[in-house]
Amino acid sequence: MKSPIARHLIGVPRSGIRDFFEIVSARKGVISLGIGEPDFVTPWHISEAALFALERGATAYTSNLGILELREEVARYMERFYKVSYDPKTEILITVGVSEALDLAIRALIEPGDEVLYHEPCYVSYAPVVTFAHGKAVAVSTRREDDFRLTRAALEAKVSPRTKVLLLNFPTNPTGAVLPRKDCEEIAAFAIEHDLVVLTDEIYAELTYAGGHVSIASLPGMKERTIFLNGFSKTWAMTGWRIGFACAPPELTEAMMKIHQYTIMCAPTLGQKAAIEALRHGEADAEHMRKDYEKRRNYICASLEEMGIPCHLPKGAFYAFPYIGHFGLSSKDFALNLLDQENVACVPGTAFGSSGEGFIRCAYAANMPNIKEAMSRMARFVGKLRK
Repeated sequence: MKSPIARHLIGVPRSGIRDFFEIVSARKGVISLGIGEPDFVTPWHISEAALFALERGATAYTSNLGILELREEVARYMERFYKVSYDPKTEILITVGVSEALDLAIRALIEPGDEVLYHEPCYVSYAPVVTFAHGKAVAVSTRREDDFRLTRAALEAKVSPRTKVLLLNFPTNPTGAVLPRKDCEEIAAFAIEHDLVVLTDEIYAELTYAGGHVSIASLPGMKERTIFLNGFSKTWAMTGWRIGFACAPPELTEAMMKIHQYTIMCAPTLGQKAAIEALRHGEADAEHMRKDYEKRRNYICASLEEMGIPCHLPKGAFYAFPYIGHFGLSSKDFALNLLDQENVACVPGTAFGSSGEGFIRCAYAANMPNIKEAMSRMARFVGKLRK
């Protein structure tokens, strides 16, 4: 029997993060700095809003676009935090996390052979999602020496007549890099000149530690060519609620909604109710968590530097991306040996693309006692490597 698997899927690898944590799950006593999931529990008042909605019978489908009340809150939030105005009736779609929003956007935009530029190291889903849509994902490498900044010059070197979409993620998973206003303006000019649609995943925007966050959607001439993605998983520790949203011009929102309508129907009703409460009354919760992550960031980066592991200071998200290439081990071997010898789990940098070789990702979404113990164990491991 011939393989029934679609040819375009055969070459797509499994997630490097999930593969590594299949190994981790078989061990006991592991301190994990691996999964990008807040160790905080969803603030109680947000969960309580969902429980209250459940008690009142909110168990039916919602509009395909999502509860209008939530879309209105998203519009107010976008205006307040990002300085961009969207019509909640025609320009906002509530999705099953940002992952679904990303898939919808790519499928709504890409035809076979279209190219999507994306910066690397990057979140594991970007290139596969493009492949699933029969497009071609084109990586643009960023470098530690530049604080993993994305420059117009690097983009110009990879753009082609087939390029249709530029995919951005700032602050970035796994590097914690941000997009300063000057770089943002240059990249916006690049997108306009080459007539590209920009797909911007800003799930970590609220976890920016200095200088404030600038969305490319807020710049002149960009809203009409940008699909903005965000959600509630990181900012309000709501990973399991699976609520995200996409903001885009009406024709793009309509195109995404068609796919969403036929494949998902609507995002979880109770999750949407919880999201309304998060936007209305969750600002203090988000700020509390951001400040705590900043303390953890400072500790983990200082600890890495003390043990002789260079690590640029991430300006956003909750990941450190230290360079371990000078130890003579591949990223995967370093991570596996650290796990085997010290029961500390970090993700090999190659899980985030070939540009990640020589690095590991350490998520400081773990609590401080675990971070301190993990750093102590890692220092012991590094000491052995130097002998």
